[in-house]
Amino acid sequence: MNELPEFQALGIAPELIPALLAKGFQTPSAIQTLTIPTLLSGEKDLIGQALTGTGKTAAFGLPIIQTLEAAEYPQALILAPTRELSIQISDELKSLAGAKELRIAPFFGGQIITIQLAELKHGVDIVVGTPGRIMDLHRRGKLQLDRLQFAVLDEADEMLDMGFIDDIREILSLTNPDKRMLMFSATMPEEIMEIAGEFMRPGYDIANAGGANTTNIELTEQYFHEVKREHKIDALSRLIDADSDMYAMIFCRTRADVNEVAEKLNAKGYRVEALHGEISQAQRLRVINGFKKRRFSLLIATDVAARGIDVNDLTHVINYSLPSNAETYIHRIGRTGRAGRHGIAVTFVTPGERRKIKFIEKDIGTPIPQKKLPEISDIINAKKEKFAEMIALLIETGDADEYLNFAEELCTLGSHPAEALAAVLKMHFKNELLTSSYTEFGQKEKTDAPDMKKLLLFAGRADGISVPALLAEICERTGIRSNQLGKILCRADKTFIHAAERDAEKILKAFKNDPEWRFKYDEPREERRRKKSEHKFEKSPEENSSEKPAEKVRRKKKSEKKSAPPRKPLREEFWSWIGEPE
Repeated sequence: MNELPEFQALGIAPELIPALLAKGFQTPSAIQTLTIPTLLSGEKDLIGQALTGTGKTAAFGLPIIQTLEAAEYPQALILAPTRELSIQISDELKSLAGAKELRIAPFFGGQIITIQLAELKHGVDIVVGTPGRIMDLHRRGKLQLDRLQFAVLDEADEMLDMGFIDDIREILSLTNPDKRMLMFSATMPEEIMEIAGEFMRPGYDIANAGGANTTNIELTEQYFHEVKREHKIDALSRLIDADSDMYAMIFCRTRADVNEVAEKLNAKGYRVEALHGEISQAQRLRVINGFKKRRFSLLIATDVAARGIDVNDLTHVINYSLPSNAETYIHRIGRTGRAGRHGIAVTFVTPGERRKIKFIEKDIGTPIPQKKLPEISDIINAKKEKFAEMIALLIETGDADEYLNFAEELCTLGSHPAEALAAVLKMHFKNELLTSSYTEFGQKEKTDAPDMKKLLLFAGRADGISVPALLAEICERTGIRSNQLGKILCRADKTFIHAAERDAEKILKAFKNDPEWRFKYDEPREERRRKKSEHKFEKSPEENSSEKPAEKVRRKKKSEKKSAPPRKPLREEFWSWIGEPE
């Protein structure tokens, strides 16, 4: 049995080996090799410079778990920039602990605080949380930090970028000076070194396992496409179409860009979700969990919204908007090429941004070559090859043997077996493998076929509706797959779906008695205008008048003035008021 001798050589106890084997560990990563012995010895504090996805949680988690025993007070504090990362670290530590009974819990904003207070009351050995919630719990007198054995700052540079510097200083000032302290950071800004000098024990070490100026060109292929801004959606569509296995994060600079890209890709039939600062916490968690479970394969996000999302098997990172600096670029592309897997980082560069990409290239010390976008023929050939591979695999494994008799029957329908196969391909792909179904850059997007009907769903993004969830629901109830439908446009309060008439009828029938999914045919714009016009002429003359409110008021006053009795001359009126002189 493999007892992971390299981990044991670092000082990891045999009791923790089964948990590592269960999680698939084989050999220590660079940051684990540099960190574990130092933390176990307790001689020095440590700054670990490493990118996300390099095994940092195990690097500090294993020494903490091995050292601690259950107690009545918190013995380790791990600060993280986001609630998602806090949850992720907590779950990872629980799995690394294996049979060792340590109480580990995450604490973050957005969750009812009474739940967390109850958790602390029952006792927590390892506290994982965001700075704001940790400070809140301490100020309530529910979280004591003066008996810690370990304090860890994970993604320290991101916490500084998010404005947590004062909270971090206050939290660390409440901890005991004899604790072991570790900071992880992809970059080493001046504030990191100031915190180290202020709160770490003298003589701390810096373990560099690859920071912001390090890229792994062997695992992450980097290149850029020069694309005009107005052609970016078309370029992105080509990249997606050329790789059916794409599992990617697409980065935009602003919330408006995220919404625009998500809406346009959804309209084209791709299964995507958006993530930015204006999305509610409940929806954010739903989107992140759906992405990790591959309910959809494309996530469009801003840099801030993507913080704390850790997915190890991304195939691509696409910079839809060119990042402003090398550090942001590295943070983005560091999300692919993890755990020994090959990854691809693609950047869209407008003609005016050529100098900017060269500066980034110089800062990271790695060439970023330019590539041509896939041609339409490349996309079609890629789809054909993928389909042929799937067919070959089914033949090799024999998984399709139960359909042999039916296949032989189908082959007799035409004058040649190839005719039957061509008909099957047409049913499966429709026009997907025809050059005529694609548009060139700059051309107007193809519209749905004339026989397509437009359905209106009385719900949208604000109601928690997402295109992937909607497609899954339709498929479950009707058997209609996403490639059988036309454009889907999901707006804040309503969603439009284009479908063939027969499919539209099936959808209406399947959802007829469901009050949560209210569908109906959407009336053509001309029909809506006609009804609006008819309604306009049905109004009374006064309602139908285009006269402005202010003009109506002036006209009314003028009318009242005309109809009033004539006033007496001013002199006569004056004497009638005070009385005529005798």
